[in-house]
Parts: sequence; structure tokens; C-alpha cells
Amino acid sequence: MTDADDPTLARDARSSFSDAPSAAQDAQTPTHGVGPWPGGPEEWPDDPRYDLELLAEGDRRNVVDGYRYWSMDAIVADLDAKRHPFHVAIENWQHDLNIGTIVRSANAFLAAEVHIVGKRRWNRRGAMVTDRYQHVRHHEDVAAFAAWAREAGLPVIAVDNVAGSVPIDRADLPESCVLLFGQEGPGLSPEAIAVATGVVEITQYGSTRSINAASAAAVIMYEWCRRWA
Repeated sequence: MTDADDPTLARDARSSFSDAPSAAQDAQTPTHGVGPWPGGPEEWPDDPRYDLELLAEGDRRNVVDGYRYWSMDAIVADLDAKRHPFHVAIENWQHDLNIGTIVRSANAFLAAEVHIVGKRRWNRRGAMVTDRYQHVRHHEDVAAFAAWAREAGLPVIAVDNVAGSVPIDRADLPESCVLLFGQEGPGLSPEAIAVATGVVEITQYGSTRSINAASAAAVIMYEWCRRWA
């Protein structure tokens, strides 16, 4: 999925849109999302999931077509009914700009929850508003996070290319678990490695020692989905 939706107006199975807008409309109308529900209020669906303001003004959000015109609460409720049993945790000691992108990927792969370990504040720009649809929990430090994981009965799988780590394609990846990621550059702290029940890495073939933290997180989440989703 790209930052913008398909440049053509998405068509819902229940509606259609003009294929030939006027030049004035073309100049003023955004090229992503959908316009107002055709036909006016008389044609609006009788469904509490739909947002009246979006039906009237159009839906320009970065959401899949199945959620067009739905309220944010309705979308979150629907996601909650089918979230995957893996969690994502990120150490946040350096205000890493990758955190927002990791949250966005967690939403894309339907993670149960995202856990911010360390500083409470994080840069939300990379999340592209997906944090509104994704549950995010804060833990003061690694010890507090580890206590939560134990109480939840979830093994912690650390992701870092340190001595003893196992390539993800050959590693055991439990269905219910927490995938723990570190900061860009230093990776995971020794304290985080110590609380993990396993450490995995991504096999690389070039000269660089590591790949971008957000990219690594997306690879691992996709691998979980490939096995379990």
C-alpha cells in the first residue's frame, strides 16, 4: 500500500461515481479516496458503522475500501474482532524516528498491540495517523515491560543481529508472542536481550551490518503473518 490510495476514485460495490468530472472539479478534488455518497442523504446506508460527516463530504483517509465512510470507532471495533495474537514492542531511549513507521506496519499486519518501552513520547509522523486505529501501551522500562509479558503469558522474541541470534527463517516463532525491536544503530539494550526467550535476526547478503529498524520490523511481522495469519 502506498501513502495515497489508488489515484482513481475507488468504487464501493453499493455506489458509482462520475467518470467525467468537470475541469473545475478536477482541479479542486483530491485524487485519492472517495467523494460524498452519491444521491445525497436519501441514499445513505442505514448502518450505524457509517459516519454521517464522511457520507456527506467524502472519505479521503488512508483506509482500505472496505472501511470507506466508516467511523473511526467502528473501524477499531472491527479490527479488534480479528487482531492477530502477536504484539510488537519497541525500545524508545533515543526518540527514534522509526517508531512511527513500525506502528504503521503493526497496523498493516494487524498486531494485537504496540508497546513503547522507555520514553513515553515518540514521533508520530511516520505512523501516518494509523496510531488512531492501533492500540499502543507504554512501559516505563524493560523491567515493567517484562513483568507485563510474564503476566500475559507471552514469550518475548528479540530481534537483533547479536551473537547467538537465530536466522528468522530457521527460528521458532510462536503464534502468541511479543516481537521486541531496538533503536536504530545500537539495537536492543542488554536488559532487553536478557528478558527475551529467543533472539532472531534477518539473514543479509550485502556489505552492510544491519538494515533500517523499521524495515527489519516489517520483515519480521510479515514472516509471522506468513506462518500464522
